[in-house]
Amino acid sequence: MHVRLISLKEMEINYERTVSVLNENGNVNANLFVGYNNSIQVKAVSAEIYNKSGELIKKIKKKDFLDVSAVDGGTLYSDSRVLYTGYLPVEYPYTVKFSYQLKTNNTGTVPSWSFIDNFLVSTEVSKYSIEYLDPSLKPIILEKNLEDFPIVKKSLENGVSYQAKNIAAFKDESLRPSEHKIFPQLVVSPVNFYYEGYSANIKNWKDLGNWMNSNLLKDQDRLDPATVSNIKKLVQGLDDDLQIAKKIYEYVQQNTRYISVQIGIGGLKPISAIEVDRLKYGDCKGLANYTKALLNAVGVQSYYVHVEAGSDKVDFEPEVASLNQGNHVILAVPYEGEYFWIDCTSQVHPFGFLGDFTDDRKVLIMKSDGGEIAHTASYINEENLQRTTGYFELDEEGGFDGNVQIETKGIQYDQHFWLQRGTKTEIEKYYKNYWSNIDNLFIEQFEFNNDKEDVVFNENVSIKSAKYAIKSDNRLVFVANAFNNPQQVPRRYRNRKFPLEVSRGYLDEDEFRIIIPNNYGIESLPDSAHLETKFGSYSISFESKDDGILVKRRILIEKGTYPNSDYSSYRSFRRNISKLDNSKIVIIKKS
Repeated sequence: MHVRLISLKEMEINYERTVSVLNENGNVNANLFVGYNNSIQVKAVSAEIYNKSGELIKKIKKKDFLDVSAVDGGTLYSDSRVLYTGYLPVEYPYTVKFSYQLKTNNTGTVPSWSFIDNFLVSTEVSKYSIEYLDPSLKPIILEKNLEDFPIVKKSLENGVSYQAKNIAAFKDESLRPSEHKIFPQLVVSPVNFYYEGYSANIKNWKDLGNWMNSNLLKDQDRLDPATVSNIKKLVQGLDDDLQIAKKIYEYVQQNTRYISVQIGIGGLKPISAIEVDRLKYGDCKGLANYTKALLNAVGVQSYYVHVEAGSDKVDFEPEVASLNQGNHVILAVPYEGEYFWIDCTSQVHPFGFLGDFTDDRKVLIMKSDGGEIAHTASYINEENLQRTTGYFELDEEGGFDGNVQIETKGIQYDQHFWLQRGTKTEIEKYYKNYWSNIDNLFIEQFEFNNDKEDVVFNENVSIKSAKYAIKSDNRLVFVANAFNNPQQVPRRYRNRKFPLEVSRGYLDEDEFRIIIPNNYGIESLPDSAHLETKFGSYSISFESKDDGILVKRRILIEKGTYPNSDYSSYRSFRRNISKLDNSKIVIIKKS
């Protein structure tokens, strides 16, 4: 890719990619498409296909590309489109050469660059260069993870270039850090730029926050007087800012819905609060701005926040301020020295609970005096609790009746509370998968309690199995841990490349009784065990009681990043847990 910053209002992007696809699994990496919108023109695009002998077999011109919308049904307004073409190979390998040229008057988002396309894709040559015809257009370039790769940087007369050669393909590995932490990439941040009608001079996040406030957020939080009056009535009698904020958040959840808007400056500028109030819908920007306006109307402070959302935790880079960072907007409500974070697009999450979509990462807060990098709430180790209690009563044929109560908090709450909205079929399918270690499982009954105030989800499930224990003569043999036995042994790698990362950690505490038939006694109980490692701890115990057996289990997996050499030790730890979780009890019929 070669980027030319011609002037404050003109940027040209020239891109060329040649890739050899060795088998059908590589077809997804042909990538024969280019996106554009009302502000980005595709001046040229073409593709050439070569067979395994290097002979040109197909040439695809711009007129042969299909032109389609780039959005799905969840987007109401968007000018994002894609030119694309497909190729159905008749033999492998084949090679695709693809190129395009873009022109735009927006210079505020300069393309960044990754030197590795994907896992299982090797790099022969990868080159990125940027040219600025005016020295004032020189951007800031953050170089990430370049030190361990063969990448050469060269200064140009009016720019800079980077080139990587001969990077062998990487296989993906479980429990690795996210790609932005391990692959080499460039984050490009323009200082002087023009974006959708607004000029800017941005040297840091404070500047960017001031630019947002002065341009894109200015006057967008106005409300009709009637709406202000209604909101004041809604919170009448409440004198605590946090309780007022909760009440208004619930109001927004009940009275609006999320829908995406991505036209021009709409990718960054929220719809006005008046418009969201009238239409009762908005995107993340519009709903956050609307909620902020409602809070402001009753005297409660809140801040508009840009965040990079997703299950991978991606931080804003503190030293490089750019519009390229961030794909979502939330709110921060300050209260007694801390922030309560709320996602105004969610109609189901409790106030102040983010879940794994935006937790534990650096974000940009727009304050009155400019932008500020802050860190969202994190859910770490014991905070991600699952507590399981219950019992199962065996019959002489090996079947059982049982009841299980599961309490979840933190990220484990986030993984369970959706059950309250599930259909009976979905819920039964979930539990049969969750307890896949129990054969012939029947879900008799279930009930849920979602405590949004304390952010705790409780499940009460009655289950039955026609045959859980194995009958052998006058004995019954069964696995003691019936209710939390996931058998999570990480995959084995002969030559692990990447570090091991546990991004959040969790705690499971289990206690349940096993009631055995009256005419049976305990012949064999497993030994209790305790494991202690740098990754966490595990314990399980078995205790004989008058009517049966009491099983207690506790597993704590701790957040952390460890060298790849520790992976085998972690895998051994999980393998031992799996083995202990499968400990068997033998009961025998009394003579």
